[in-house]
Amino acid sequence: MGISFAALGAGLVTIGVSIGIGKVGASAVEGIARQPEAAPKIQVSMLIAAALIEGIGLFAAVICLLAK
Repeated sequence: MGISFAALGAGLVTIGVSIGIGKVGASAVEGIARQPEAAPKIQVSMLIAAALIEGIGLFAAVICLLAK
């Protein structure tokens, strides 16, 4: 029974991370389209935000799998 809840938690984490990175990417593309000269700053900020989202997602998935 515990492994199914761990799998459910890991799946929810994956969905949340996917939504977060999708929003970051969409906002970055929109920002670059509006101000092409700011593209390098936007790309750096986007990569930092995506890395933080991935890190939190990985941490949460590990906690879900260890808490069985």
